[in-house]
Amino acid sequence: MPSCSGLISEVIKYPRALFRTVFVIVNNISCVPTYLIWMFLLLPLKKIHESYYYKIEGVLFHWLLANVTMWSYTAGYDMVEMGDDITPALDERTLVIANHQSTSDVPLLMATFNVKKGVLPNIMWIMDRLFKYTNFGAVSLIHQDFFIASGKSNRERSLLDLKKHLTQSYIPRERKWMVLFPEGGFLRKRKEVSQRFAEKNNLPVLNNVTVPRVGAMKAIVDVLGSPDSPCSDGARMMPSAVVEDEFARTASSQQQLQEESQQHDDDSPFTKLNGKLSDCLEYILDVTIGYPNGKPLDLPNIVHGFRNPCQTYLFYRLYRSSEVPRDSESLTRWLYDRFFEKERLLEEFYRTGTFPCGSSATLPTVVQQDLLRFLLIHLFFVTSTYVHYQLILMLINYSNVMYVYLLSNS
Repeated sequence: MPSCSGLISEVIKYPRALFRTVFVIVNNISCVPTYLIWMFLLLPLKKIHESYYYKIEGVLFHWLLANVTMWSYTAGYDMVEMGDDITPALDERTLVIANHQSTSDVPLLMATFNVKKGVLPNIMWIMDRLFKYTNFGAVSLIHQDFFIASGKSNRERSLLDLKKHLTQSYIPRERKWMVLFPEGGFLRKRKEVSQRFAEKNNLPVLNNVTVPRVGAMKAIVDVLGSPDSPCSDGARMMPSAVVEDEFARTASSQQQLQEESQQHDDDSPFTKLNGKLSDCLEYILDVTIGYPNGKPLDLPNIVHGFRNPCQTYLFYRLYRSSEVPRDSESLTRWLYDRFFEKERLLEEFYRTGTFPCGSSATLPTVVQQDLLRFLLIHLFFVTSTYVHYQLILMLINYSNVMYVYLLSNS
């Protein structure tokens, strides 16, 4: 027989889920338009002092993502950090690479980065082009995130556009972190294709991650990598046929990228990067996301909160950019090795419930959120929504008065 408390919790979770769903919808309706209206009202500042405009935009963007963090945190979906200390990378140009399992990966990374000062205001997300057409697409466009087009037919153009975006937006906006999912899609969608590729090329057959795609990371390293980045001495060799197969698909793209980059004049960011260390990438942060029992959360879970509270683990490996090779073959080998390591880490995690903790690794630490800050940010958006609503009404009334006046004098 189920206990009384168990029955009560079962009954309560349905109205609770309904309340959470309504709250998230209202939260979207108030927060996203409020962000967009503020950025529209501040457009004159962009003409006068663009850097101030984007500093304010970064703060509002952070507050917007804090609202998304509130959804997962209030549902009891905590984040636990392990591995290397990432403090040195918080205020430096850092490329974050992570495995991709479900639609909850991004909001849970947002929740983790929310408590790290200066990260979310200055972050750039690299996401599938389909997200441009969601309710958050307009926000990402203003924030200058990058939408990458999937598919072989779009690969060359996407890599070229990514390079241009880095030089025309990421560097001028003084962004710090950028987030890339090298697998190019969710695990469940890419697993079968990845395993066929691995068998064909004598690679380990992966079950918990997929073989990553190297093109986007290569484009980033080409633009932002340190010019003297050496190859990693400890990198494990792969069969040359694998590397040739991997890069045969993007050979023409690389040639096109090089030709177009040479067309920039001496004042272009490409030229400045070679002589200006501050414009270079400082760190690569490799994040392995582990869900309890290998069952990922998803965005509907975060919205309605039906799934029981749980902890999602993030395991960090932090590398200096100088440790990461730049040439195509060695970079492919390096990135493949990271995902082979992820496979082993996740096997251990699913077997024991935690990632292996070495002598130099940080012990498991639960990410602590600030509920008071959530409340204050929410009040800001609610108040702003009211002010903007009144402003729109005032403009409508003024337009009506002017229309009547013009009619009466015609």
